Amino acid sequence: MSTRYDVVVCGAGPAGLAAAAAAAAAGARVALIDAQANPGGQIWRPSVLLPPTAAARRAMTRTLGAGRVDFRPQAQVIAAGEGEVLIESTQSAERLRYCSLVIATGARELLLPFPGWTLPGVTGAGGLQALAKQGWPLAGRRVVVAGSGPLLLAAAASLHRHGARVLAVLEQAPPAAIRRFASRLTLWPGQALQALALRATLRAAPYRCGEHVRSAHGATQLEQVEVCGRRGSYAIRCDHLAIGYGLVPNIELAQLLGCRLDESRAHARVITDDCMRTSVRGVYAAGEVRGIGGWQAARIEGEIAGHAAAGALRPVAALQRRLRLRRRFAQLLEDCFTLDERVRTLADADTVICRCEQVPLRALAGYADLRAAKLATRCGMGPCQGRICGAALAATGHLARDRVRVPLFPARLSTLADSFDIAAAETDA
Repeated sequence: MSTRYDVVVCGAGPAGLAAAAAAAAAGARVALIDAQANPGGQIWRPSVLLPPTAAARRAMTRTLGAGRVDFRPQAQVIAAGEGEVLIESTQSAERLRYCSLVIATGARELLLPFPGWTLPGVTGAGGLQALAKQGWPLAGRRVVVAGSGPLLLAAAASLHRHGARVLAVLEQAPPAAIRRFASRLTLWPGQALQALALRATLRAAPYRCGEHVRSAHGATQLEQVEVCGRRGSYAIRCDHLAIGYGLVPNIELAQLLGCRLDESRAHARVITDDCMRTSVRGVYAAGEVRGIGGWQAARIEGEIAGHAAAGALRPVAALQRRLRLRRRFAQLLEDCFTLDERVRTLADADTVICRCEQVPLRALAGYADLRAAKLATRCGMGPCQGRICGAALAATGHLARDRVRVPLFPARLSTLADSFDIAAAETDA
């Protein structure tokens, strides 16, 4: 089965919603694809306990209320070729043909391995936040939030609002870097006010800079964490550890399509021009796939990409001027929250690196890249397809990332049969 659209948007977070709305406003017929049941991405993920924010309501009403956007929830792109993507939903698979494609696939958490990180009770900071929003019982549970970046405060505040006892927020960046970050926020008063509001919400929980979790301990589940502090090590007894070291752009679809990437950093990002065009004709990228910059920048980039994808370039110049200031904020994040070398080297030889296939670090010695290690050890061959361990290995400097292949996600056999035609066409081209 095949359906044709003027514009297909992959990802329904802030960038994808803005792109779909802009393209629809320009008269395009739009398909909006997302793996989740509801639009909004991680930043606007709906909560069973709390109402959506005003910004989320406006974005969703503007996009889905226009009538020209066909929202495809719980669908993932399995394969892609020139002018078409193969998507799989919970019930079927379908080819979507397009004139323009907008990649707004966002980012995922960076999890760095350390002894005990596979214990029940240890999750990503955003992962525990998502569980809380879906109704996971946290009332009265003792939570330590750790890692790096301003999203730690947002996650901690969300956990607090869902009933958790946040014992501490541990930021690995040194105090001087955090002071520098705070002093520059005058250029972005919205972010400054948000940070103050989050800190007020968490006034009972200490915010400690220059500290990180060195290990997690427990017989069958998490019981306490060992923290490397500025005055030595100490332990915190807790029920949950929510930990994340920033975000990694989800560039796999862009890689599969052959888009040019900036690979000068540990985690590659998609290169575009000022109109969000990638190096592949008809393919645009917006949001965190271009580099982590926050949802405000993602919305502007999505709007630019949507207009450009629909051939309506008149509003783009004004949007580009707004975007420049937002992208300066992205650079500030990168400068102030650089990862300390100590958090990159916490894993010992026995630490499990690939959680899906239970592969320890010692098993990966001697391999040149992740593909070679995968063939011998199955590292990266589980349900996450190397997204967690691959990013961790790249960040810690152990193994280079592997080339992306079809399928992008585990898929049904019937869907895989359809993907062969797309893969063959790309090979022939």
